[in-house]
Amino acid sequence: MLDTIGAVVGSVNDVIWSYVLIIVLIGIGFYFTARTGFVQIRYFPEMFKVLRHGITTHKTKGKEISSFQAFCISTASRVGVGNIAGIAIAVVLGGPGAIFWMWVIAIIGSASCFVESTLAQIYKVPYREGGYHGGPAYYIKNALKQPAVAAFFAILITMTFALFYNSVQANTIAMALNDSFNFSPVITGLVLCVFTSMIIFGGAHIIAKAATFMVPIMAMLYLGVALIILFKNIDLVPHMFYLIIHDAFSPQAAVSGGFATVIMTGIKRGLFSNEAGEGSVPNAAACAVTSHPVKQGLVQAFGVFVDTLFICTASAVIVILCDKYEIGGDVTGIALMQLSLSSELGAFAGYFMSFTITLFAFSSIIGNYYYGEVNIGYLSKNKIVLTVFRIFVVGMVFFGSYATLETVWNLADLFMGLLALTNLYAIARLSKFAFIALKDYTKQRKEGKDPKFNPSCLPSQDGVNSWGNEQKYLETHDE
Repeated sequence: MLDTIGAVVGSVNDVIWSYVLIIVLIGIGFYFTARTGFVQIRYFPEMFKVLRHGITTHKTKGKEISSFQAFCISTASRVGVGNIAGIAIAVVLGGPGAIFWMWVIAIIGSASCFVESTLAQIYKVPYREGGYHGGPAYYIKNALKQPAVAAFFAILITMTFALFYNSVQANTIAMALNDSFNFSPVITGLVLCVFTSMIIFGGAHIIAKAATFMVPIMAMLYLGVALIILFKNIDLVPHMFYLIIHDAFSPQAAVSGGFATVIMTGIKRGLFSNEAGEGSVPNAAACAVTSHPVKQGLVQAFGVFVDTLFICTASAVIVILCDKYEIGGDVTGIALMQLSLSSELGAFAGYFMSFTITLFAFSSIIGNYYYGEVNIGYLSKNKIVLTVFRIFVVGMVFFGSYATLETVWNLADLFMGLLALTNLYAIARLSKFAFIALKDYTKQRKEGKDPKFNPSCLPSQDGVNSWGNEQKYLETHDE
């Protein structure tokens, strides 16, 4: 049964990814890059300043979530198996050249991430007990006035992240622990269900605290190991970059499908990892307390660089320099990563990778669940619905622990494609408001001010329910 579903889903994926999404994703990314004046390059130093300010100076109260905590939630979701197992899969399927196209989609996609996150901040809505929530479902409904499309998006993202993506994360954890310690996938699944339940039933502020604690630790540990591999094989680094760039345009004969496979593999794995333009990150961006929407837009755009140019590149360094991969070979995913590290650092490295992938994947389960919770809240305010949803999340974590690798990845790719197309349509329609906000931010910075947003700079304030409009919104809505 699962094999049949996987075959059907794979066929649909070929159509979406080969003929539709790649063109739309790259086209809109280039458009946003041009219209923002290369915001992802021009404002790169500003991203550090805004992120540092969010860490050191902004204090939250009650259930509010800071700019840095929102960044950590989105990074927790981004930084998962896509950064480790996904990169190994990309190299096996598309060769080293796939890494180049992954970089390209990250640089282009960071502009899309800036636009969608800025829009999420502009159109966020307040909680009665403090703090904010929002995302594509909210700006599609409140700004575009298309509630049916908004509901469709909310359903898609809930299924994609909280259910299918979490199956991918659980699947990788189970494989890693089985390979290193011979743990039964069923036992692993049950343990994951317990820990997942403990966090997701605690609420958004608990999720934010867990993500803030886990993300910096796991990122530094993994980057440290990659640096060890890099310096240990420093003489091979020039050849590694040659392989990546050369094979991006002249793939090795072993790559089935040739040039098209290299590009599609890099783009699919890049999008799965950094989520730029997909509509997931805005759900985290909207919850931040900040003085100007553009600030969070810049913070989340920087998250794309952290995810792809740092973490994913670290995985590529490990796979290529250790040279244990075979294009089109059977050893792939987390198994290849464990083999690569063990060959360079000994058997202990395999255990370390199991620990690392468990930490990465579990943090993604937390972040993915948050996206689902926000959109379940959009679809229904009924507490029973939320409880049933949480039970389904826990169930899918268990399902992913023993499902086949191909099935869960194919389902993730399918829903990711549909999700991205829906969100790209919305942000293309609303992008002019993000451009205006960026112009306002730039003007205030040039005047030496710490930018503060006034929605009067927009040609229309329809759908703006925060930024001074909180009380009016709460009087007419049960949030």
